[in-house]
Amino acid sequence: MCGRFNVAQTPGLQALLDALGSGLALPSPAFNVAPTENVSLLRRLDRDVTLSSARWWLTPHWSKGPSQKYAMFNARAEGLTRSPAFRRPFERQRAILPMSSFVEWRKQGDQKQPWLISNEHEGLAVAALWDCWSEGEEAEPLLSCTIVTTAAAESFRPWHSRMPVMLSGAEQEQWLDNERPVAPDDPLLRPALKEPLHLVPLDRAVGNARNKGAELMASAGETVVLPAD
Repeated sequence: MCGRFNVAQTPGLQALLDALGSGLALPSPAFNVAPTENVSLLRRLDRDVTLSSARWWLTPHWSKGPSQKYAMFNARAEGLTRSPAFRRPFERQRAILPMSSFVEWRKQGDQKQPWLISNEHEGLAVAALWDCWSEGEEAEPLLSCTIVTTAAAESFRPWHSRMPVMLSGAEQEQWLDNERPVAPDDPLLRPALKEPLHLVPLDRAVGNARNKGAELMASAGETVVLPAD
């Protein structure tokens, strides 16, 4: 599961964008981003990678419109080809959500402790899917997206049973290439840490999605480093 993430203007995040396309600029900083909010989405359209604003909660093109009846902000990798909502986007509408870090909650005693999770460069390329919905030909289409998750790598399991699919450099181009078939058991989607992760505890104020300050990302304890598999 991935329910909160951050976009800080870090050199690592800019380097990620530079590797995917010339002229891609960092999106505005955004902290404690929650489902249904607008996010910056990387897609390959024709030959170029573009950065677009999208609603983080997938609205299938065939649906009646935006709804929160079903949790559509995450898509389980194992079931992508079985889901009517995710099947077509998985086949031909793959994307990347660029982020500097994300947040997960780990149960500690009677409470849940939030942890900030990033890599050394604070630039994560997270696998995503997109779709467009519209009320009609003359209406403005709604671009929306969902984050693809996989089972947690063994070292990550104490924090959560699932994690977002984090793509390495070579995998980013492969994922965005919609001419390249991808299956649910593709190595891109494997439950493994492809690079070390840095985890730091946060103040519990991050649990309120209305709190958006950069100060929420300040460490509230010692850093834990999980090595790559």
